[in-house]
Amino acid sequence: MVDLADGTRSQDHNQLLQAQAHIWNHIFNFINSMSLKCAIQLGIPDAINKHGKPMTLSDLIIALSIHPAKTHAIPRLVRILVHSGFLDKEKTEENSQETEGYVLTNASKLLVKEHPFSLKTFLLAMLDPVLTGPWDHLTTWFLNDDPTPFQTCHGRGIWKYAGHNPELNSSFNEAMACDAKMVASILIKECEGVFDGLKSLVDVGGGTGTVAKALADSFPQLDCCVFDLPHVVAGLQDGDNLKFVGGDMFEEIPPADAILLKACYYIYWIMHDWHDEKCIKILKNCKEAIKGRKGGKLIIIDMVMETQKEDKDATETELFLDMLMIVLYNGKERNKKEWAKLFFDAGFSDFKITPVLGLRSVVEVYP
Repeated sequence: MVDLADGTRSQDHNQLLQAQAHIWNHIFNFINSMSLKCAIQLGIPDAINKHGKPMTLSDLIIALSIHPAKTHAIPRLVRILVHSGFLDKEKTEENSQETEGYVLTNASKLLVKEHPFSLKTFLLAMLDPVLTGPWDHLTTWFLNDDPTPFQTCHGRGIWKYAGHNPELNSSFNEAMACDAKMVASILIKECEGVFDGLKSLVDVGGGTGTVAKALADSFPQLDCCVFDLPHVVAGLQDGDNLKFVGGDMFEEIPPADAILLKACYYIYWIMHDWHDEKCIKILKNCKEAIKGRKGGKLIIIDMVMETQKEDKDATETELFLDMLMIVLYNGKERNKKEWAKLFFDAGFSDFKITPVLGLRSVVEVYP
């Protein structure tokens, strides 16, 4: 029997229970993302957005056409969405009586299908079983010689897998395009000076050209080129100051005043998907592409770890993404010191980091 009068024992038991709660919270942490995925698939953010005012549970259930036997679970799903910051409660009126309704938060507004920077497709792509399944093979991967847990799980790397899976490939492309729209918008508004004096730019791994198109429209004096794998750019239409070129960034990159490294074909950002030797090869090809050009530089949009040490949530996301690189790509996230080593090993002389894109930064690298 526990002697509650014994302060030391009571304190030990409190610490034990806190440790248990901490473990439980991590065991069940996946429930947040899976509940959010369910809410997106059911159309909860879209229904509340369309309603135009605080939406009661009864109105929400009607709008979602939930099976009658499952309506009892909607209040519980909504409750966890409120707790995790994706819904808020507000007073509203129903049948001349004041009641409680639900509204979207800034986060859930980004999950509405019609939002210009919607992350709905990104969320669904990242939580696809094809990408979550490899996590069950992480321990096995540590004990074998496979390059990634993704390959341990699926028998081939993510690029080959996506190349033979049109549905996954399409969802990846949509997910990357919606992220690129947001980045391009902020980049043009907040970092206009980055493009001062430039007459030409090559967007390496630019996919369908979302970022390059935005830059070409905003800076008419800038000749933009989207450079990606031949089958990625095949059939894409050139514009007045925009063209698409097929090739391999590990072989040669077209010459220009500036080289942009951001989004790549069905991956997130270019540099963190590769180990150091591959990154140095890409960087050397970039340096060769701007060789001899006055004001020439490399522009990288990527994560620089440890720039937001006071933000616990940002640090956690950085660590999540670094683990994701292990599981999917055999790549890594890097801090300022690690980035600097890559740049100098590739022959560059200096660089500047501007943390203006949330978790990502604009990095200007000079020959």
